[in-house]
Amino acid sequence: MEISLIEKIDRLRQQGIDELKHVRSERDAQELKAKYVGRKGLLTHLLKEVGQLDESLRPQIGKAANEFKTFFEGSVDHFLADQRKDLLEKSLREDKVDITLPGRTVGIGAVHPITQILEDVRSFFLRLGFDVHSGPEIETDYYNFEALALPADHPARDMQDTFYLKDSVDSAGAPLLRTHTSPVQIHVMETQRPPIRMIAPGVVYRRDSDISHSPMFHQIEGLMVDRGVSMAHLKGVLTLFLKHLFGEAVRLRFRPSYFPFTEPSAEVDLTCFICEAKGCRVCKGTGWLEIGGCGMVDPVVFGFVNIDPEEFTGFAFGMGIERIAMLKYGIDNIRLFFENDVRFLKQF
Repeated sequence: MEISLIEKIDRLRQQGIDELKHVRSERDAQELKAKYVGRKGLLTHLLKEVGQLDESLRPQIGKAANEFKTFFEGSVDHFLADQRKDLLEKSLREDKVDITLPGRTVGIGAVHPITQILEDVRSFFLRLGFDVHSGPEIETDYYNFEALALPADHPARDMQDTFYLKDSVDSAGAPLLRTHTSPVQIHVMETQRPPIRMIAPGVVYRRDSDISHSPMFHQIEGLMVDRGVSMAHLKGVLTLFLKHLFGEAVRLRFRPSYFPFTEPSAEVDLTCFICEAKGCRVCKGTGWLEIGGCGMVDPVVFGFVNIDPEEFTGFAFGMGIERIAMLKYGIDNIRLFFENDVRFLKQF
């Protein structure tokens, strides 16, 4: 019986070699490999007879089976390698690919300039101990205007041409697209007691569109409320911030101004770094560039959020992110940020 089993293995080996000669595809080769030496192949089925042999004879049968399996798998693998090589050579001949040509480079994306500024601003104020808050872009009249000391008949509302929504009016007033990120300050002061240090970066909307204005743009609002907060703290924070953005050589000035929710209020200007404050077209010959508004929080605003103005004071400031980016990168048209022109964006 032992010799008969070895003969069966030899005959199986020869049968496999004969079939291998007629294989023409990778699929046929893999199927043939499974047929002869797979887990359920002919060799496995044949070796079930080994259990009937004397133990002293089993190594001889096992050796013959292993040699057959090794030989057959090697033959199939060699066939597959040759076939793949032939296919590659045929492809190179027929497709006429010049493998000496340099490869095509893949375009690498970059962070949008607005996102770069936003991340820089967040990082700076986080290092100063400020929290970052966000709020809804669809606001109510109460949070966007009234709680910021702008009642319905206040003339300052004309400064912000608002997108009102046609949805039904809720108990807090007409829904609208927020015109600034200042409502986030009201939300925070309603739920958090002083001390408060926060910034609110985000998207805002106004009915305005030209080379320096967009109906959608980004703002950064800042707020600090605590005992003893003064205008000196405001000037110190903004000086650090703007020198971080525009360099240590930049100088600031605070011009008296008016905002309904701060008193006193000021506009912040910085020296024109394009002409080094000598006067140019960008700064309109003044040597100064306007960057944002600020002031001490009006006690009337504290009344809406139940913060005692006799115990706490605070400052607030607001700036346009696009305005910062236009000044920092020398961009003269705000619409470039939103047109997705690759020639513009790849510079960043």
